[in-house]
Amino acid sequence: MIELSEDFQQRAKDIKCVIFDVDGVLTDGKLFFDLHGQEYKSFHAQDGQGLKLLQQNGIEVAIISGRFSSILAARMKNLGVIHVYQGQENKVTAFNNLLNKLSLKPHQVAHVGDDLPDLALMTRARLAIAVSDANSSILPYCQGQTARPGGHGAAREVCDAILSAQNKLDISVKVFADG
Repeated sequence: MIELSEDFQQRAKDIKCVIFDVDGVLTDGKLFFDLHGQEYKSFHAQDGQGLKLLQQNGIEVAIISGRFSSILAARMKNLGVIHVYQGQENKVTAFNNLLNKLSLKPHQVAHVGDDLPDLALMTRARLAIAVSDANSSILPYCQGQTARPGGHGAAREVCDAILSAQNKLDISVKVFADG
């Protein structure tokens, strides 16, 4: 579980949008291709539930990825995530477009990443979180790090930590407990 330091909780209270990288965050970072060039990805079900919980609690979920994947598009559609930016060589442009679209400021955004291509967004967002197996060079720029690696429930940890800081996690759990 992410260490919920006072700084982390303070930053997380005002988050209205969480941006996730894909390869290495929502997946384990491995890229699988068959002989015909067909790509395969694996997503963790708990991560998907976390993204849904954020949305159910009024927190926007966005994807900004440097690569394009039809599998990702299908998975995000299945989860109801509508802010999906793929093939973004310059992730800052997508970040700025997203903030304009949602009428948000950088201090209302969290970003979850694992490597150098995420750093420009991590330094712009109010709350930067790295997965446990992230490249060590980005860690000094982060306010939190998951215990789980990318693709293995790390995104769910982020979702739960932000919802907890906003006093929304227990309410979400109770909804499921009450059926």
